[in-house]
Amino acid sequence: MPELPDIELYLHALRPRLVGRPLQRIRLASPFLVRSVDPPVSSAAGKHVTGLRRLGKRIVVAMEDELFLVIHLMIAGRFKWAAATVAADAADQGRPKIPGKVGLAALDFPNGTLMLTEAGSQRRASLHLVRGEPALAKMDPGGLEMLGSTRADFASVLTRENHTLKRSLTDPHFFSGIGNAYSDEILHAAKLSPIQLTSRLTPEQIETLHGCVVSVLTEWRDTLIAEAGDRFPEKVTAFRDGMAAHGKFGKPCPACGTPIQRIKYASNESNYCPSCQTGGKLLADRGLSRLLKGDWPRTLEDLYKRTEDQKNLFKKS
Repeated sequence: MPELPDIELYLHALRPRLVGRPLQRIRLASPFLVRSVDPPVSSAAGKHVTGLRRLGKRIVVAMEDELFLVIHLMIAGRFKWAAATVAADAADQGRPKIPGKVGLAALDFPNGTLMLTEAGSQRRASLHLVRGEPALAKMDPGGLEMLGSTRADFASVLTRENHTLKRSLTDPHFFSGIGNAYSDEILHAAKLSPIQLTSRLTPEQIETLHGCVVSVLTEWRDTLIAEAGDRFPEKVTAFRDGMAAHGKFGKPCPACGTPIQRIKYASNESNYCPSCQTGGKLLADRGLSRLLKGDWPRTLEDLYKRTEDQKNLFKKS
């Protein structure tokens, strides 16, 4: 799911392409994309774009007459931009067709078409059209905006309920724009376990974590924007080569060389370094630990010994 740095990357690319231009037409390929009724989505046609902003993990396209298009990409939604090469006529000649398998919608502008796609069979991406700031505010989950936040505000939100750090950081009602990928990077930078309970954090750990949240999100936002330049981002992904922990299962930790481990739960997972974050302890994966029970390795030493035993057994066979 695109998170704060990825959404900011999209906004960076969309602002010079959309602001000040009229939305000529919205072409829909999926009836499940639009989740609002009043005002009708057709009422956005002909309105000029006045600005773009982020609302949590949503992209907001502000238009004339206090209209707001609110797009949530969810896990697999992505944008593609096709610059106009010829003038489009009333029959859409000159407009790119919406891709058959992954295409959800196309937003046509005089200078090009913004295509919304979603990979996979599940259709979770959504588009709302609302009128007025109060209606837009109702769509805000209310999480704290971390960039520019104070340590005191962060501590207040973090400790108001007792949860694991992974859950708290990724809850949009607590913190805005942080998801599975960047929470792994933040916790690795802070050298904190993803299952550490918020009620057991020291003031020093909270201060360190606050600094890591701000620095990780800022650095990735700036890096992605610098890499894209004036080009429209073609590959927005949760897995980046420069990441330290997320998506790096089995790869050496860039800080200490220990293989990155992971725990899976539901449709998400946490990636962490046992040496840097958990004092050498391996966190129990719900599925595998239940299957292996007493055979589940508890420490890095157990894991290394088991790996060596398996290698020796393989050589003998």
